Amino acid sequence: MMAGLENIFDVGARAMSAQMVRMNTTASNLANAGTVASSPEEAFRPLRPVFEAEYGDMLGNSSLATATVREIVQLDRAAEKVYQPDHPSADSDGFVWRSTVSVEEEMVEMMEASRQYQNTLEVMSTLRSLMARTLSMGS
Repeated sequence: MMAGLENIFDVGARAMSAQMVRMNTTASNLANAGTVASSPEEAFRPLRPVFEAEYGDMLGNSSLATATVREIVQLDRAAEKVYQPDHPSADSDGFVWRSTVSVEEEMVEMMEASRQYQNTLEVMSTLRSLMARTLSMGS
């Protein structure tokens, strides 16, 4: 557990950070879409963050909880064998192995991460505005 999950702003900051990691892994996947390698082991496989709940206290009894990235894993997908005898990375039989990144899947992933980030930012902005109004009512 990371220290410092004290208030709603900490919750929002951690949630936004987790979505940024998600967007960065998706960007890496898109950058490697269509790349080829000389063996199936070397072929790029998509990356995905694994999220875990983080609570404000060790026992999970706090009313504060957020998501954090526990690790980034590589998806277990078989590389696509493609016949390209002219390619410099081709093996002796003329084959290369293409990355297993689906551009469509990555675009959906990026849109979802972006929406989650924007939603959290909107909540934080609204909360800040409401707190400022509340403080101004007392003066």
